[in-house]
Amino acid sequence: MADRIPASEPVGLTAVIARLRDDGVSLIELSFVDNAGNVRVKAVPLERLAAATRFGVGASPCFETFTFDDVMVPGRYLGGPDGDLRLVPDVRRLVRLAALPGWAWAPADKFTQDGERFVGCQRAFAARQVRAAADLGLTASAAFEHEWVLGRDDTEDFVPAFDGPAYGQIRVEATAGYARELAAALHEQGLDVQQFHPEYALGQVELSVAASDPVAAADDAVLVRHTVRSVARRHGWRASFAPCLVPGGGGSGGHLHLSVHDEDGNLFAGGSGPHGLRPAGEAFLAGVLRELPALLAIGAGNPASFLRLKPSSWAGVWQVWGREAREAALRLITGTTGTEQWAANAEVKCFDATANPYLAVGAVLAAGLAGVRGELRLPGEVTGDPAALDERARESAGIRRLPTNPAEAADALAASAVLADAMGPEMHDAMLTVRRAEAERFADADPEELVAATRWRW
Repeated sequence: MADRIPASEPVGLTAVIARLRDDGVSLIELSFVDNAGNVRVKAVPLERLAAATRFGVGASPCFETFTFDDVMVPGRYLGGPDGDLRLVPDVRRLVRLAALPGWAWAPADKFTQDGERFVGCQRAFAARQVRAAADLGLTASAAFEHEWVLGRDDTEDFVPAFDGPAYGQIRVEATAGYARELAAALHEQGLDVQQFHPEYALGQVELSVAASDPVAAADDAVLVRHTVRSVARRHGWRASFAPCLVPGGGGSGGHLHLSVHDEDGNLFAGGSGPHGLRPAGEAFLAGVLRELPALLAIGAGNPASFLRLKPSSWAGVWQVWGREAREAALRLITGTTGTEQWAANAEVKCFDATANPYLAVGAVLAAGLAGVRGELRLPGEVTGDPAALDERARESAGIRRLPTNPAEAADALAASAVLADAMGPEMHDAMLTVRRAEAERFADADPEELVAATRWRW
């Protein structure tokens, strides 16, 4: 990923533009994700795409400190009304949107007016962590799970689009046409759908796509959610990735799966450590485990996230790890016998779709790489539900609860030297500014108010 706006058009761009024109595309959507997890957009006519790749499209830097509900709270370094950025589309990811006729999409990188890489560019942050891994001889693959709820489109309230038992066949029958159209659209856009199934909460379904390199995985997350919502509207439904739509009910997560490899293969398989972990793999997971309280501010730090983050709900609220441990925030998945080398991965269960996916993958990578450099080791794993133990037993076993509100999570991020160093002072402060502003303004909100404020934001 370039540190300056490229000095010339990408090779083959003329042919790309001609192909899009033949496909009926007339508008190109350029997107970036802010620190509150909202996807922001500028669009240009197809005829302006070449100019956009050379000179970018203007955007205010104020969005770096926008809260999820569009309140601008300037930070120490970023935010406020002054200045301008240039959004430059990554045409390598340019794709015609199958569910939005006449439109194409590309993720945008952020540069300054002088052509330098903007310090707040979250996509560049993820790419830096990929390069940091490469400096240690490591590569990573990542993918997000996508859980969302489908509601009727004729009301601002949430009315489930269908009924039926959790994981039930009745839900498949109700969503069969939608799922088929969604899978076809994602396939047409170059995404490999791995699985679709009805989920636990009211009106909830889940879809997974194949793993890719971390930056591409974050791109994929933006594109999948965009397509999910677009196809839903064509069926008279409205899709929400918000963490909670019914207070007290099940929520929607955005779990991150990650595997790490060196020249000898998967670090999470074939070793002599716990469940086949190799030393560097164990160190990587130990680094992630150590930083989980701070990572929560990035991956699920919205006030509404804590309506989902409850014990005994498989949300991953405990700072522990375990093999196939669904109450642990860090779950090791070893794969079926014979598949370990390509299937073994780790899942960060506490994340949801309020996260900027580029920050999520970048921050988890940074935490894991710090563990590798420090040659950390994992504590004993946890099985079962820690909530079933009394407080003294949990304390004796070293089982700690992750932050229980956004202010606690922001404090953990503020105290994380690992993430502060990886993000840099400007991005770290901007993230803290957003999370602390949201925490303060919604400190006295009841669950119904939080749900109403967030249900259609993601």
